[in-house]
Order: sequence, then structure tokens, then C-alpha cells
Amino acid sequence: MATDENGSMNDPFVRKLDYLCSEVIRALRAIENLQRRFFPPTIPSLQEEMLPLLPSLEQARRDTRKMEPSGGFGGVREALDRSAGLVIEALELITGSSRSDMEKTVIQVLQGLRKSCRAQEQLFPLRQALPTINRFFFEPEARERAAELDPDPPPRTDSGLHHVGTERDPYARGAYSLYVPESYDGSKAWPLVTALHGGFGHGRDFLWTWVREARSRRFLLMAPTSSATTWSLMMPQIDGEAISAMIDEVRGKWNVDSERMLLTGISDGGTFALANALQPASPFTAFAVVACVMPPGDLDQARGKRIHWVHGALDWMFRLEMAQRDARVLEQVGADITLRVVHDLSHTYPRDENARILNWFDPGLGSY
Repeated sequence: MATDENGSMNDPFVRKLDYLCSEVIRALRAIENLQRRFFPPTIPSLQEEMLPLLPSLEQARRDTRKMEPSGGFGGVREALDRSAGLVIEALELITGSSRSDMEKTVIQVLQGLRKSCRAQEQLFPLRQALPTINRFFFEPEARERAAELDPDPPPRTDSGLHHVGTERDPYARGAYSLYVPESYDGSKAWPLVTALHGGFGHGRDFLWTWVREARSRRFLLMAPTSSATTWSLMMPQIDGEAISAMIDEVRGKWNVDSERMLLTGISDGGTFALANALQPASPFTAFAVVACVMPPGDLDQARGKRIHWVHGALDWMFRLEMAQRDARVLEQVGADITLRVVHDLSHTYPRDENARILNWFDPGLGSY
């Protein structure tokens, strides 16, 4: 809970602020749960579950706005208010989408999910002031180690969030976002996880799919953005060369373990990660893909590559049979591949698979 400098929760404004914080986190967790269960035929029931969140969050926001800030919490209130506003917009998009036009409904729900990512970007800097937020951005097993994993001040000033190539446009295409956990001090080489968004997505949003794990397990996290609305699947050298340049830049500034570099992605991002695995000189040592298909390319290059493929039995865009076929082909050419079928997963990103992916990538990563 939020506390002032004396650790007091007796201040009425602090209590209201803490309540608003709890409502924002409750809504974000519900949105995260909706994303995991997202399946077009079930959207109406998912919308019904989300409806009660909106009025309670709006009321908490109004109550906090009515009160005069105290204890130096004015700036915290403003930032929390911005985050709450984005979460409210996300809930409105998710619950207010048309039920008669499925295509429009899917688009609006996806827009709502992206709003929730932008709310998290506003929320993250408040984690030191509001421990409820700090816990949200940790895996459960790491929450008791918050002081160690997020020291104040951090050992290096260049830790935290970096958005590169976005000077004129915060959502520029062809840019990348990087998260360097606050516990990074540069004394050891850290693994690098590079996460590729799906079609029409953006790295600045997709980054939040992995921040919790990066903080908890101590790895560098990079989320590039495709140069066009999706990855250059037909000309992989376009975005491939851009990603290579980004990696070189990160390696030049931070201590990256070249033996532990994971490329992961969802949908088109997963397919593009596989395209990278088919390149003869890929810098990545492992590939974890979700809800995708095999791209064209020289399959012989997959020999010996470590690939973890997650696919949902309910995937309505890329049928499970396609993934099973492609996995067999990769196995036949000598890839070290694991296909994990998730029976209740549709064409969406399964946040609950992150721990399994990381344990496969490096069983010792983040051992507590």
C-alpha cells in the first residue's frame, strides 16, 4: 500500500490514492486474463465479466480527483490518473465493441489491449511510491526480493526503459524499445530476450508482455518494431538487418551474454523469428515462437537450432494441424524442436507460458 514518508496510512488522501491504485491493478489483471482467454466466439461472455470494472474504477478516479494531494503525492496522483484514464479507455473499447460485427469487435478488443500496455508504461515509474504497483511488475516468487531486484538508486543510471529511434514519433516504426532491469550493474554478462510483436502491433506495447519476467529473472529485454505494419516476411533481410543493427547497438552499451540470446514472437512475429532461424548467421541461440506458421526459406539451416513452439488448439488463424506439420518438417531436417499444444489457447499471447519458455531457454535463469 502507498505510504507517506512516515509510513502513515492515516492520511485520507493516501488511502484514496491507494484505493485507486488497487482498482487500476485489478482492471489490468482482468484485461491480462481476458487476453489469455481471447477467442472470438466467447467475446460476449468476456465482455460481461469486464463490465463491473468500469464504474468502480471511474468512481475511484473521481474520488481521488476531488481531494487535495498531501505528503508530496501530487505528481504521483497525476501519473496514476493518466494510467487510470488509459485503463478506462481500454475497458470502454473492450466492453463497448459491437457484438454483431465480429471483425470490428476483434479490432476494438485488440485496440483495448494496446491501451492497457500504454497504461502500464505510465504506471511503471510509480512502483517505488506505490508498492502495490511494484508487486504487479514482479513474478510472485520474486516479490519478497523487491529491494534487491529494484534498488533505489540503481547501480547504473542507464538502467530502466529506453525507446530508441522515437525522437519525433513515440510510436515510430522501425524503432525499438529496451528494458534494462534496475538491478543491472554491468559486472556480468546478462541474457538478451528479443520479443517480436504480431501483425499491426508495436514493440513499445509488446515489451510489457515480458517486463515482469525481465525484472524478476534478470535479463535484458528488447522489443523491436517492424518497419512496415508487419514483419518483412517475403524479404526477411529488410527487418532482419535492422534487428541485427539494434542488437549490435545494445551489445555496444550493455554486457550481453552472446551464448544466451533468445528470439521470441507471436503470430507474424513468431513466423519472422523462424525466418531468422533459417539464416546461416543468426546471432540468436534459441527461438521460442507462438501461434505462427513456417516461412519459406532454406530448411537445412534449421539443423541443430533450438526451437520451442507454442500453439493453441483453438487457434482460428493458423490451424493446429499446420503447426504440427511444420514441426514435423523441422524435426526431420534436424532441428531441436519442442511443440507444446495448449488446449484452451486461441490466437493470442499466453503470458502464463513465459515462465515455461524461460525455463526451457535456460533452466538456471532467475533461480531464486
